[in-house]
Amino acid sequence: MELTRMTADDLSHRIATREVSAVEVMEAALERFEAVNPRFNAIVALRDRDALLAEARAADAEAPRGWLHGIPVAVKDLANARGLPTSMGSPLFAGTMPAADDLSIGRMRAAGAIFIGKTNVPEFGLGSHTTNPVFGPTRNPYDDSRTAGGSSGGAGAALSLGMQWVCDGSDAMGSLRNPAGWNNVYGFRPSWGLVPQEPGGDVYLHLLSTLGPMGRAPKDVAHLLDIMAGPDPRLPLALPQQPSFAARIEAPVKGRRIAWAGNWGGAYPMEPGVLETCEAALSAFADMGCEVEAVDPPFPADKLWDSWTTLRSFSVAARQEVLYADPLKRAKLKASSVWEIERGLAMSAMEVQRASAIRSDWFAQAVRVFDRYDALVLPTAQCFPFPVDWPHPTELGGQAMDTYHRWMEVVIPASLLGLPAFGVPAGFGPGGLPIGLQIVGPRGGDLEVLQLGQAWHEATGWPDKRPPLA
Repeated sequence: MELTRMTADDLSHRIATREVSAVEVMEAALERFEAVNPRFNAIVALRDRDALLAEARAADAEAPRGWLHGIPVAVKDLANARGLPTSMGSPLFAGTMPAADDLSIGRMRAAGAIFIGKTNVPEFGLGSHTTNPVFGPTRNPYDDSRTAGGSSGGAGAALSLGMQWVCDGSDAMGSLRNPAGWNNVYGFRPSWGLVPQEPGGDVYLHLLSTLGPMGRAPKDVAHLLDIMAGPDPRLPLALPQQPSFAARIEAPVKGRRIAWAGNWGGAYPMEPGVLETCEAALSAFADMGCEVEAVDPPFPADKLWDSWTTLRSFSVAARQEVLYADPLKRAKLKASSVWEIERGLAMSAMEVQRASAIRSDWFAQAVRVFDRYDALVLPTAQCFPFPVDWPHPTELGGQAMDTYHRWMEVVIPASLLGLPAFGVPAGFGPGGLPIGLQIVGPRGGDLEVLQLGQAWHEATGWPDKRPPLA
């Protein structure tokens, strides 16, 4: 098998046993980058070839430092990696060189990763369409006239195209799950507190997003999670250190109960073909011996939306108010950023409190759902990848989308509560474009969700269907 299509686990083993050199792996990655990245624009800010090969030679000269030893990794352009610029897709920060690695990136470096560049993102990660005024759009590997999703869209496309073996990502409103579904790969949003955020700022009030791993195989995802996860004494609300997820990911899943929530009782409008494709894919759960049952919406969709949009705007405004306050910088913010900031600044404390109370009510109801079912399953998006020149969909299923992110509403049930959610491939729609499923579990149920994903992978093998344009 060619190096770029191996699993990361296989590649890691071969590097460790000297069957393959880090130099050979780096050369393969760079050759693949040159062949496909100019067309798809998934990896940006690539480092100098000679410098990367020198690091690979140094890796070959030392004992393996960890599971990522000698493996080229591009870091999501919302995270800081020493020696690489962090633009966040914004002209306000283009070329900014951080002084140090973020916490999770430092853990990946310590495990032997060789950082080669960044994966492209939407500006400030807002919206699930990876395009920005600094680097332009990332295109979908299955149709380069379509989006790769986001905000981890560059990572999803790079994996699908064989330029990467594993990638870091982050997820507030589906940013690990939506691009996984649209690029026919895997993206795992862990329980809040499993992978620590960067210390600093307000880590109590703004719990919406989390960091997480992506890959072409669940075991690779679990290995990267093992590296990224673990508490940090500077951060509250962290989950304790866990035994290796990769070592425990293979397990029988026969008899596990799956709740299919579909379009949330009709509350979430869908592009024709999405539900049909996902429902056809559900048969794999039955083949695995799971019990699948369609369920009524366990909580009102309008309350979830109100809570989410309030807390999200509150959070965005808290982070970006300083940019908005400067008229020159404000003029360079995209419309969705300005909309979120202005909503957040206009909110009263009681509005935020009411949104938090709704979230608490949904958490209590979700506990009852998971008393009966092992997983709640929904599509990863409400549409297939849309044209790359659209800012976002404005209509779905005959219903107007009243915000830039309303078409992503299906990811909110997991996001609002910080539940573990695995974005897995679910096949291809009538037009040949990929879509995925979210496997959502109870808080702290990360291992069981990963195990379902591993069994799914063994039963379906969707990522083996390579992008036709690649």
